[in-house]
Parts: sequence; C-alpha cells; structure tokens
Amino acid sequence: MSSLLYNHIEMLIADQLKNWETARVNYTNLSKGLTRELKFGDNIRIKIQYNPERMRSSTAVRDPKTVERKSCFLCRDNRPPQQMGIEYRNDYIILINPYPIFDKHLTLPSLSHSPQLIAGRFTDMLELTKQLSEYSLFYNGPNCGASAPDHFHFQAGNKGFMPIEDEFQKAEKELLSSLKGCNTYALNHGFRKVLVLCGSDSLKLTMLFNHIMRIFSSYLPSDPEPMINIISLWQDEEWSIFVFPRQKHRPDQYFLSAKEQILLSPASVDFGGVLITPRQEDYEKLNKETIKDIFEQLSLEDKIWEAIKNELRD
Repeated sequence: MSSLLYNHIEMLIADQLKNWETARVNYTNLSKGLTRELKFGDNIRIKIQYNPERMRSSTAVRDPKTVERKSCFLCRDNRPPQQMGIEYRNDYIILINPYPIFDKHLTLPSLSHSPQLIAGRFTDMLELTKQLSEYSLFYNGPNCGASAPDHFHFQAGNKGFMPIEDEFQKAEKELLSSLKGCNTYALNHGFRKVLVLCGSDSLKLTMLFNHIMRIFSSYLPSDPEPMINIISLWQDEEWSIFVFPRQKHRPDQYFLSAKEQILLSPASVDFGGVLITPRQEDYEKLNKETIKDIFEQLSLEDKIWEAIKNELRD
C-alpha cells in the first residue's frame, strides 16, 4: 500500500472512531465480543464470531422489488452525515464500515449507483487489492451475501483475519492450468470448493477470470451472474484470488423455525473461515457437523466441481 493512501485511511479510521458515535460504539463492542475456533484436521480452522450488529446484513431481504423500494444506504445522499470518505480515482469512495467484522473494516462503493455485478470490475479489484495491500479485499455477489445488491461495492478487512489466507500455503493444491506465470489451482478445502488464481500480470488474471466466469455460467445459478464470492490478496509481489462458486444462497437451517433455526447467511468472510452469527444461541449451537453440512449445501456438488475442473484443464 502506498504510504500516502495508508496514512489517509489510518486518519479516516481515527477520525470516524472519534467523531461518529455509531462507529465508535460498534468497534468498541466488537473488541469485547465472543469468538471461538474449531479445527478440522491439521490445516483447516473455522472461527465463529458472535456479532449482533450484523443482524441487518444476515437477515436482509434481497428480492428486486423490496430492494427497489428501499433507499440505497451506499449512495452519497443517503449516507449518514457523520460518514466521511476518501475518493479513489473518481470511481470509488473508501468508507469505514460502521458495522464491523474486522478490527479495520472498509466498504468501497462505486460513486455511481450501479448493480452489484463483477463483470467489468475485476481489474478494479486487482488494482484496489494492490493499493490496499495491508487488507484483504472481498466481493459478495448479489445473491451471495451482498447487503446492497443494487449498488456496486467491494469490502476490505485487515489481512490475516480469515484463516484461509494462510491455510492456502499449507493445503494440497491441484494445478489446473498455467499461463506464463498465472496459475489456477483447485483447493478441495475440506467442505468448501475453491479456485485460486495466482499471478503478477493483471491482464492475464483478468482474462483468466473472465474465462472462468463463462464456464461457471454453464454450471452455476446465474441470474444475474454466476453465484460467487471472491477474496483477493496482494503479497510477495503477486495476487492470490480465492473464488468460491456456489449453488445456494442460504442453508436449510436458516429457514427452520424456533429452536431449530440457525441464522447464518454465509458470504465471503464466512467462506474465508469466519462464521458471523448475529444471535448468541447460534454462536453456541454451531458445531463441526452442522458447519460441514451448511457448507456442503452451499458449495458445488462433486460432479459439477469435477466438470468445471475438467474444462479448466482443457
């Protein structure tokens, strides 16, 4: 990260925590919150975070008619007057997220009100990831956890928080393709299906990603785009891009009644290994068996996963 941008972001965070009560209270509460960790074998960790302020995100209604009726909280005119930001190249604005998951949690919405679709934005994601190299950047598809499916945005959180970031180095990786230094790996990461794109050439990575999305469109629910979550890192002078293909938005447990319900609506951070539970009963209820079941519901079936990998090999 450039020292100038880093300093500006640090000053923004400090200013917001001093002068915006909502942000100050929620970040203070986050530091006092409950977390626990479960291990699956030697290399896989899942953290569980009890975070009641994420209730509005976990329960957000995302059907188009409901979204259309609501005012967009990412548009300039609808943001709280206390919320300040840093404009980035006349395309995005860097904001502190007032309902944090990370110790430092940013939201980066487009300055224009446009749909949450990654097409044409992946190069921006690579550039922002490199510029914000102390952070992990992530993207939630419109049907994969985005709290504002009508306004394009990325999010970012301090690097090292999500277990998958360092687990990738230790995991068994299956090399599917290599294009002059840009590699595509399949990571059969326990109960999550993951493609990992690694390389230092943004043009080649963008071409590779667009190719993958074309393949996904034949196998994944794709209205309005193939269901995916993305986590992006810049380290050791190259990008590591984690792409999680999905077949479902929310698990069956979300729709059960009363004591059987688990209010969990997984997005990128959850797939990265940190489950966000807005209710304490769900925080306490989650166990290895249930977590495995939830991710197996949301991730691709083995037959579809193998078909996608075969196409990438070709």
